[in-house]
Amino acid sequence: MSEYFLGVDGGQSSTTAVIGDVHGKIVGWASAGPCNHVAAAEARTKFLRVMRECISQAELRAGIGTHHFKAACFGMSGGPADKAALLHELIDAEHWMITHDAAIALAGATSGEPGIVVISGTGSIAFAQNGRGETARAGGWGYVFGDEGSGFDIVRQALRAVLREHEGWGGRTALTPALLEAAQAPDADQLLHIFYTPDWPRQRIADLAKVVNRIAEDGDPVAIGVLHNAARELGMLAASVRRQLWAEGESPQVAWVGGVFHSSILLERFHTVVSLEENTICKPPKHGPAVGALLLAYRAAGIRDVRIPMPENFRAKL
Repeated sequence: MSEYFLGVDGGQSSTTAVIGDVHGKIVGWASAGPCNHVAAAEARTKFLRVMRECISQAELRAGIGTHHFKAACFGMSGGPADKAALLHELIDAEHWMITHDAAIALAGATSGEPGIVVISGTGSIAFAQNGRGETARAGGWGYVFGDEGSGFDIVRQALRAVLREHEGWGGRTALTPALLEAAQAPDADQLLHIFYTPDWPRQRIADLAKVVNRIAEDGDPVAIGVLHNAARELGMLAASVRRQLWAEGESPQVAWVGGVFHSSILLERFHTVVSLEENTICKPPKHGPAVGALLLAYRAAGIRDVRIPMPENFRAKL
């Protein structure tokens, strides 16, 4: 019987499962909805449903009809502690690794090598591991007390600029009509109150970072300033974990992951900020978090030298 390995990225916006064979070849993959919260009974039900759907679809693509794997790694947004028992209900595996989403993002970004990954989507965090296996993090404290440079934070800062204009102590900005139109709000006061309603969860608000980027690309100085400030804060997260794990003169690689980095304005400034640190190598991620989870599944089974070639249509699907 062939041996298969499973990697799963369970995130705030989507869930991705990837299955590889004993040679490192990806044979199946699938995506489904978010699965990051399990506190309430209905959330646990949703978590299990999304996970089952995602893994089953990946198995179907792989042409395997089993929930048994040689090794499985799950990287979970919000941490693994409250999800471990539920995951053991879903599949059978000889080797398990249940970790956080930053760990699999780093493994994918550097193809399992030491380095730093800065993640910015709905939230933000920097995570790093050096050659001695020591790890460090900065950020990731949630939208109330942290998530600097995230999609949610970008929209929060843009809204503050809109409110300053509304109250007469801030400059004019094209963010005002753009955000009012995007939220179908009549004025800035109503826009603020709309964002407090259940109709606008954090992820939906964070998606409006695309609007901020569009206005910045049109040349609005306030919007550009919001993106530049986000890039600076994300660069500071990278610098923090670097100082914790690498000595002066060492050359860690820094990669980035997450939808916020689709903004060329933000990415260019982030690259500049990170490169100000001497001997820092800033480069795009080699693989996504789901492939990172698959790499860690191989390592959980004691296989460290696997190389994962990407199927021709894999990137287009995930």
